[in-house]
Amino acid sequence: MFKSKLKTIFLAISVTVLAASMIIFPKESLDASIRGLNMWWEIVFPSLLPFFILSELLIGFGVVKFIGVLLEPFMRPLFRVPGVGGFVWAMSMASGSPSGAKLTATLRLDKQLSKIEAERLASFTNSSNPLFIFGAVSVGFFHNAQLGVILAMAHYLGIISVGLLMRFYGNNEDNANDEPKEKKRKVSLLAAFSALHETRVNDERPIGKLLGDAVMSSIQTLLMIGGFIIIFSVINKILFLLGITAFLASFIELALQFLGLNEMLSMAFISGLFEITMGSQLASQVQDATLLNQMIITSFILGFGGFSVQAQVASLLAPTDIRFKPFFIARIFHGVLAALYTLLLWEPVYIRFFQSESPSNAMPVMNRLVEEGSKLADFHFSFTELGPLITLCSLLIYILIYYKRMQNESK
Repeated sequence: MFKSKLKTIFLAISVTVLAASMIIFPKESLDASIRGLNMWWEIVFPSLLPFFILSELLIGFGVVKFIGVLLEPFMRPLFRVPGVGGFVWAMSMASGSPSGAKLTATLRLDKQLSKIEAERLASFTNSSNPLFIFGAVSVGFFHNAQLGVILAMAHYLGIISVGLLMRFYGNNEDNANDEPKEKKRKVSLLAAFSALHETRVNDERPIGKLLGDAVMSSIQTLLMIGGFIIIFSVINKILFLLGITAFLASFIELALQFLGLNEMLSMAFISGLFEITMGSQLASQVQDATLLNQMIITSFILGFGGFSVQAQVASLLAPTDIRFKPFFIARIFHGVLAALYTLLLWEPVYIRFFQSESPSNAMPVMNRLVEEGSKLADFHFSFTELGPLITLCSLLIYILIYYKRMQNESK
């Protein structure tokens, strides 16, 4: 009881201080809010909406169940999750956070995952997409597409390592009564088609209703994500103005010195704990730090994901019985492992292929990766110009669908 009351007092004081700070610093709060809004409607909304809608349709039509039966022999031994986890994993790496949590929650509600399996799956399906790593971070902040190769390799190796670690999670919990029946299904192409048809027949919604539900659900989720992005952008700015960021950075400086990293990166580290875009940008602006130090901190920030993304994930998991704690612990693992992989790959990859003057047989492969990264970067910047138009058109469609459904319900 005392712990609960203490938590209530802390939350009440925190919200009061935030509200008072927004009154004291109205211009700075407005600027931070606009920055978060621009990020949402230029990049986040238009980039995630197609993946969210497509995912809902694939689940409704039974395609995810079909993929799950085929991927069962791969996903079950490696990560101890059903084959449908392979679909969630692929979609999360392509579209970025927090699509993995949304799909995991949907599959849990559909009883295609047990509670423990859902917690394992959510822990390693949270990653930044290649478009953000190459376009925003490597080219936009560091003005070097070659760094995207290091960041991407470290990031995705880290997420694979987290998945392998989290397979041991939940060994002591009795999960026998919560195992989905699909894992006992015979793995074959015929069984996969059978599962696809069974899922489609069980979902009695017509195609029009299914498409409308997919659009409505996806846009509602993205509106929630936009709110989190804006409020955490404001919180990050308020903490800086109140000197809390600098106070916390003084402790981080000691840890960075102990690890042999430049202590000037402490402010970027603290900012990155709340929001990855701001943290990555600040890390790129620290002139006194070596490029390796900047990359290590940036890799940790990308792996940790930031409290903004984690709050989005917590909100998406809330309607289910999936616990947030394993996800949070996995984010710490991912940040540490990504930073470690950056350190290990720096000499054999970046120094050897991108700074060495001597030719290498593997150089064409690395050049191809950089070219692909540059194309992603170009697409990222052209995408920001069309993003607002896509967002506004999508919101208009959402309003029309919502209005039509309200009319039908009133009849």
